[in-house]
Amino acid sequence: MTREAMEFDVLIVGGGPAGLSAAIRLKQLAAAAEQEIGVCVIEKGSEVGAHILSGAVIDPIALNELIPDWKEKGAPLNTAVTDDRFLFLTKNGSVHVPNALMPPLMNNHGNYIVSLGNVCRWLAQQAEALGVEIYPGFSGSEVLFDEQGRVVGVATGDMGIGRDGEKTSAYEPGIELRAKYTLIAEGVRGSLAKELIARFELDKESDLPKFGIGLKELWEIEPAKHELGQVTHTMGWPLDGSTGGGSFMYHLENNQVAIGFVVHLNYSNPYLSPFDEFQRFKHHPAIKPVLEGGRRISYGARAITEGGLQSVPKLTFPGGALIGCAAGFVNVPRIKGSHNAMKSGMLAAEAAFDALKEGRAQDELTAYPQAWKSSWAYKDLYKVRNVKPLWSRFGLIGLGLAGLDMWMNDLGIGLPVTFSHGKPDHATLKPAAKSRPIVYPKPDGKIAFDKLSSVFISNTNHEENQPIHLLLTDPRIPIERNLPQWAEPAQRYCPAGVYEVVDGDMGTKRFQINAQNCVHCKTCDIKDPSQNITWTVPQGGGGPNYPNM
Repeated sequence: MTREAMEFDVLIVGGGPAGLSAAIRLKQLAAAAEQEIGVCVIEKGSEVGAHILSGAVIDPIALNELIPDWKEKGAPLNTAVTDDRFLFLTKNGSVHVPNALMPPLMNNHGNYIVSLGNVCRWLAQQAEALGVEIYPGFSGSEVLFDEQGRVVGVATGDMGIGRDGEKTSAYEPGIELRAKYTLIAEGVRGSLAKELIARFELDKESDLPKFGIGLKELWEIEPAKHELGQVTHTMGWPLDGSTGGGSFMYHLENNQVAIGFVVHLNYSNPYLSPFDEFQRFKHHPAIKPVLEGGRRISYGARAITEGGLQSVPKLTFPGGALIGCAAGFVNVPRIKGSHNAMKSGMLAAEAAFDALKEGRAQDELTAYPQAWKSSWAYKDLYKVRNVKPLWSRFGLIGLGLAGLDMWMNDLGIGLPVTFSHGKPDHATLKPAAKSRPIVYPKPDGKIAFDKLSSVFISNTNHEENQPIHLLLTDPRIPIERNLPQWAEPAQRYCPAGVYEVVDGDMGTKRFQINAQNCVHCKTCDIKDPSQNITWTVPQGGGGPNYPNM
């Protein structure tokens, strides 16, 4: 079968904050100019918001610009931050850090506790009302190029391919979605963005990317324990001084609490399990009493871009641009990226619209990175550019230096240098023989849980009779190299029980991939020490189905 083709002025891959903001801005500009442009958004989740996972406390600065009357239009920003707390945890206690000592940009007053998935669903409604075509359940699996090597769109994945790679009776070829400009808004470590960055050497002049893994649960707690609008962040236990990370606990409406844990993926101990660190953290005396008597509603996990300003690659390529977390606009110390993602989408949209007005197509939208460097989003990242490298190099002492640098930046006298990140995250593991095994407590099923029961409440589902979307460059490496050198860390860094080392025939070991468990966090693509795992999109609609994360 030949593939059907559809033509648009602008194609956007990904229905997150960046992609939807770009779509809305394009249609706003077209309406103001009384022009018609075709804008399409494809989203690999079963619906917009199905794969969106974030804390989330959102800074409304970008939303104020994009849709100034968002309150009147019913945007789901219902819980303003009323109480901002920061704790340093020891094993059995905690130290409250006074807000007056925190750098001003860490202040969350004026921000809102939200379900980012629900915010994206609302943004999708606004986009569709303006005439944007949104197609959920369609994965962008292939970049389309013309004879000159310019990007001319993407193709969605074929449907109805069996586990053996052969076409089944339900086979349907993918669709070619062609456009004058293609905006890549896949989020962290997207497969198309990864391909484009390599093909066009977009990272040639930037520092290497850095990542974390964020794990989140949504709880309904006892009303007497609920503090609407309270925001708590912690550092310290259960992580040691050389392992970066921390937690969040946000009290939102309906007696619900969003609780999460972040581990920087440059950790060194191959026995560390981010999932189990999260479960252990919830038993801390400052956390457990809030959750006791409550019930866990949902669970999910997602990689986070942490490289900051120096790791942002070149944003444009012939025929399109990277926006949002595909480019890495997260402000690590603020644990926020949605405002910067939205702004990047708006700026790319403005550059694309101006190009279309001039009759251009498939060239580089050079006005976009120029506008970004003059924007408040650039300044937001500039102030914190040294936090991650100082933290990674010097642990808690480095974090203190980073805090001082943030204060100095607010005073306009920050450090005149930008530190680099050093090693990529996949190269930071120590050999298992030189590392301390970690024995994690058995989950009690009340506060702490196992991976499989957690995946169950993420509503993760994949069509079983399809090719495994987690590809091994060399299937021998997990057992022959990763197991003896690093005790095969995929068993532990994956938060969904996808990877197992099981007993094979005659006393041998076998590497098993339970691809149906995958929550699309992309950690394996990042942390595998041999860089042997490549995450690719499964058939459209597969993966988690987060209702309100």
